[in-house]
Amino acid sequence: MRNKGIFLVLIFVACVIIPLVLDPEKSYAVYFLFTAFTYIALAQSWNLIAGYAGQVSLGSHAFFGLGAYVIAISWSHDLIGYLDPIGLIAAGCAASVLAVLIGIPLLSKLKGDYFALGTLGLGEILRLATIQGKAFTGGPTGIYLPGSSFVTIMPHYYIALFLAILATCVTLYMTRSRIGLALVAIRDAEPAAEGSGINVLKFKVIAFAVAAFVPGVCGALQAYYLFNVEPQGFYNLNWTLYPVLMCALGGTATLFGPIIGAVFLAALFEVAKYFLPAIHPIFTGLLIIFTILFVPNGLLGLNFRAISKRQDKSGRMQAESR
Repeated sequence: MRNKGIFLVLIFVACVIIPLVLDPEKSYAVYFLFTAFTYIALAQSWNLIAGYAGQVSLGSHAFFGLGAYVIAISWSHDLIGYLDPIGLIAAGCAASVLAVLIGIPLLSKLKGDYFALGTLGLGEILRLATIQGKAFTGGPTGIYLPGSSFVTIMPHYYIALFLAILATCVTLYMTRSRIGLALVAIRDAEPAAEGSGINVLKFKVIAFAVAAFVPGVCGALQAYYLFNVEPQGFYNLNWTLYPVLMCALGGTATLFGPIIGAVFLAALFEVAKYFLPAIHPIFTGLLIIFTILFVPNGLLGLNFRAISKRQDKSGRMQAESR
């Protein structure tokens, strides 16, 4: 346990130092890590609601896009500035409020696949509303922000690192708290949990709201990075599918599974975009099928099975020697 803590501290220190050692404007490693940190934050937020609470949500892109538009509309009306912490927090809070407003009717009536489809429809509704609301959202072309504000990627990098750590720590805290125990009980046996006095709807909504906050802030950070917030890019379904795939590949309902899956797939996507640009979407689809068929429990699941087999083999050898 101590060695693991030292290893994590060393990784954190390395992530902090990298932009200071390398040229952040020329180094591809800085951009890659910025992307990977964003993916980690998104994957951990989905892991909380789906892996631990057992409520499969397909609405991360809705919260991601909403957070971006909160920044774009507020900045275009001079309510906030560039990389304004108030704007980032407001974007996350707006996503959480929407999650509560939508979560109460959906989670009280729908379960399983029906809830997933309901959250999937939320993203499409917001996308169409954004396209139609030209007066506030700029319509299909979106809102252009003052790109002259950009000086260096370093603040984006450190904010993304902070979000990845925050999402991981929140997941760890919630899974070890009373809320986490209630969520696991609801996931494993909802009727039994309800019969034991757990307010099922309340805990589901809490998890949904917390899980929506991080995509909202990630969308806001992406808006500050791209300076053009438009519906097709920010309400893109990839912002939902990628976290799902990362959790599935790394290991759902584990703390480090989403981190492993996010870093691995971020690297794989970059390689695919460089060498296979024409078939990158097909490659992503094939990867989803491969993960479901061959790695259903994630990469950590393979490791656990290998350890279990070694322990069983060791136990049999000891029994035979006796």
